[in-house]
Amino acid sequence: MERMDNKDIDLVYLWVDGNDPKWQKKKQTFTGKVSDTSEYNNIGRYISSDELKYALRSAERYTPWIRKIFIVTDDQKPEWLETSNPKVQLVDHHEIMPAEILPCFNSSVIEYFLHKIPGLSEHFLFSNDDMFFNADLLPDFFFAKDGFPIVRLKRKLLGKWHYRLEVLIKKPGQYNQSLIDAASIVEQIFGKYYSGYPHHNVDAYRKSDYRMATEEIFSEQIKNTSHHRVRAYGDLQRLAFSLYTLAIGHGHLKYVGRSESKRILTHKRDLMKYINRYQPKLFCLNDSQRVTDEHRKKIKPFLESLFPVKSKFEKP
Repeated sequence: MERMDNKDIDLVYLWVDGNDPKWQKKKQTFTGKVSDTSEYNNIGRYISSDELKYALRSAERYTPWIRKIFIVTDDQKPEWLETSNPKVQLVDHHEIMPAEILPCFNSSVIEYFLHKIPGLSEHFLFSNDDMFFNADLLPDFFFAKDGFPIVRLKRKLLGKWHYRLEVLIKKPGQYNQSLIDAASIVEQIFGKYYSGYPHHNVDAYRKSDYRMATEEIFSEQIKNTSHHRVRAYGDLQRLAFSLYTLAIGHGHLKYVGRSESKRILTHKRDLMKYINRYQPKLFCLNDSQRVTDEHRKKIKPFLESLFPVKSKFEKP
């Protein structure tokens, strides 16, 4: 049996500075103009409010045992990042993704290639830059004693009957449909259906299982969708990789509530209310097509109040 306190565990972030004019021009060339109302090509998926800076502050404060932090980017670098710190490393898309599908602006597709990060440890955590640690956490919060990841789901229904009924009434949104598809394909292959909804926060993986999922089990689906430059119907959602580990006994299912993992929508009026009420161990500050620039003005003050101390990952 593995001992997780003796294992290297890395942390991977996806990051993009959607405010960068050079990047904006490149994106518009390949995908057209970003829309404030589009579900899968809206400004909220790309705009930066320096969330990554505060995410790294939260990681340093609450998970200091992390071995190394990898930041996956598209030829960009946070201007505040102290790149001389050996614990942090930028990874460009071209280092891990095939040249023929670049440039790519679809996080679902980028996630297919995380296991290819040079030097990535067998056990790793994956996070978006809007996800934060909010309590002192140990490795056993993410990995069980046998070394397999704890797969966190919410009890919100991803049931077949529920969404089949929804399909009869209206077409599900692209994200919901991708979740349905992920659960369905795992059922088709392994005969097991998992009805929980992703907790939309930091997830744990073993690189060997991730590689098997992407290069063997779901390789056909990945081949068919990896050319999608922005999110699209038919994308294989990363949820499938976690459900795969459950189906083969390489993961431990845990249903979680708001005190463990909370998703806070940026357009809500009082962000701190949710922190004070639930005291979540993890939280996600989620932007979307419903968020305006006025809403985004609250983000930095809110995060600064929670994580006021500069990390070693920031320039002096």
